[in-house]
Amino acid sequence: MREAVRPTQLDPKISERLKRDASGLFAAIAQQYDTGEVLMLGWMDDEALHRTLTTGRCTYWSRSRQEYWVKGDTSGHQQWVKSVALDCDGDAVLVKVDQVGAACHTGDRTCWDTDVLEPVIGERPGA
Repeated sequence: MREAVRPTQLDPKISERLKRDASGLFAAIAQQYDTGEVLMLGWMDDEALHRTLTTGRCTYWSRSRQEYWVKGDTSGHQQWVKSVALDCDGDAVLVKVDQVGAACHTGDRTCWDTDVLEPVIGERPGA
């Protein structure tokens, strides 16, 4: 399947390292920079990453609306970028942010606290 391509100003040296899905997207995990709290997962393409790197605000690609959105422009719950890192194989980015208010569209601080599952707790040998 061919990747979707939207115009971008992203540095080609960064772009060539990215692995995208068939829609041209990769995962972007937002984490609170000072506490390590995992806030949300969004989707970016090259241009969303470019905007995130150059504006100091997180920009994502909305898969449902097929448009860019800057976190907090309508809700007031902004994400102020502190650092951005690519993972080792280039298919995800970790964006450390200063989150204002809720990160989740439900109004919760994080997207990860609603459906906590009950796994068997693993222990490494000799622990």
